[in-house]
Amino acid sequence: MHSIRLATPEDTALITQHRIQMFQDNGFTPACTWEEMAKEFAAWLEPRLRDDSYVGWIVEDSGQPIASGGLWLMDFPPHWTSPVPKRGYLLNFYTVPAARGRGIAKELVELAKKESVRRGVKTVTLHASKFGRPVYEKLGFTANNEMIYREKM
Repeated sequence: MHSIRLATPEDTALITQHRIQMFQDNGFTPACTWEEMAKEFAAWLEPRLRDDSYVGWIVEDSGQPIASGGLWLMDFPPHWTSPVPKRGYLLNFYTVPAARGRGIAKELVELAKKESVRRGVKTVTLHASKFGRPVYEKLGFTANNEMIYREKM
């Protein structure tokens, strides 16, 4: 049986590790080294955990972390989807391979949705991997017309 707790700034390294593993498991090649990305991400994450603009959850089984996920509450201009000048963004959802298929990701997404509602945030977005997409679709997320441009490094 697993338990879920709120992440603290002391969880920065764990969340960073899960983020790197999430990208590696999806076969992504970084535009820098994994170490550089980890350093930059940890520097970005830690103050957001402190100021509560990033809400994270850590799932543990027998005291060992097996999954995590986060909700970044970001400023966003009023939009056709919501007049509220804030948007939730789901990120860093990762479950260790041995714990997959147990509904943990679904449980974390539901927590993030409830937290968004509690904070008055009406729109939540994310970028889903091929593995996560079916989970998010079952939970009411739909694809939109977002495009991306990435500057070559």
